[in-house]
Amino acid sequence: MKKILGILSFLFMGTAFADTPKLAMEEFMVPAADPGIRLYVRNKHPEGVKKFSPDKILLYVHGATYPSETAFDLKLNGLSWMEYIAQRGYDVYLVDLRGYGRSTRPPEMDQPAEANEPIVRTATAVKDVGSAVDFILKRRGVDKINLLGWSWGTTIMGWYTTQNNAKVNKLVLYAPGWIRSSGAALTDSGAKLGAYRVVSRDAAKARWLTGVPEAKKADLIPAGWFEAWADATFATDPVGAKQNPPVLRAPNGVVADGREYWNAGKPLYDPGEIRVPTFLAHAEWDADLPSYMLYAYFEKLTGAPYKRYVQIGEGTHTVIMEKNRMQLFQAVQQFLDEKLEPSL
Repeated sequence: MKKILGILSFLFMGTAFADTPKLAMEEFMVPAADPGIRLYVRNKHPEGVKKFSPDKILLYVHGATYPSETAFDLKLNGLSWMEYIAQRGYDVYLVDLRGYGRSTRPPEMDQPAEANEPIVRTATAVKDVGSAVDFILKRRGVDKINLLGWSWGTTIMGWYTTQNNAKVNKLVLYAPGWIRSSGAALTDSGAKLGAYRVVSRDAAKARWLTGVPEAKKADLIPAGWFEAWADATFATDPVGAKQNPPVLRAPNGVVADGREYWNAGKPLYDPGEIRVPTFLAHAEWDADLPSYMLYAYFEKLTGAPYKRYVQIGEGTHTVIMEKNRMQLFQAVQQFLDEKLEPSL
């Protein structure tokens, strides 16, 4: 543990309920598989608890554009999803892939975007998740953990699981991605791809609300929530934050994979090779990864011991930070907590 650089520990008091436990928070910079790359990993768990069973440990990974902490551990109305899970006795982690958040930025991000090919392809992201998983397994002395991915993170976690079923207890895929039958992804402008792309605050808001009926837009995101997320998210890019107005740089590897594989009808992996209990969560107005992907993916899960999905009404790709977010939290928690009785 002493060899891990950048560790910072402090205590956090959960505020959602008077009887919830205090939470300890720790931060690590974990070496990736490739030299010179370190991955930011954050952990929250009940204070004073150091031993957890595999079914009580979870790792989260983000999507194509934004880092993990500003969604999964963003306090909205006094509570983040990370804290919600940790307060229920879990050892909860998040990881930023290389090029995102507090993790190492590849050297291509210090150059003009057009000077290099797209960086951080999905295969590289899977390697980064593997490094985070192995760090957690060794830290807690267990042989498997739960995995949770959002958006592109579902592709990363799904593909990782097909290669490492023995290291996965349960798999949760929020906004699962699959073969795109029409149109381009909202993250793809159609232009020639450089190493990374640049996102503005206005573009982020427009993407968020794509597909939402006009009459429903006003009350979808509680007052101040978008601003809190945007302030936290754009601050994670030290270069983009200095521009006026601020921007966020995001690696283009995921967009390149979309063009070469998912838009071309060529999946990167086979969900039928997933051999662990799997839960899919989706929201009805998700224009990034529409409902047909959820249904197609569910049918492909032929090797899972059991599978389930929930479709949340009046929510978008970012339902995690909208008025109906507790429906997502509670549905996922039920899946994580349950121990199914044998069939009679």
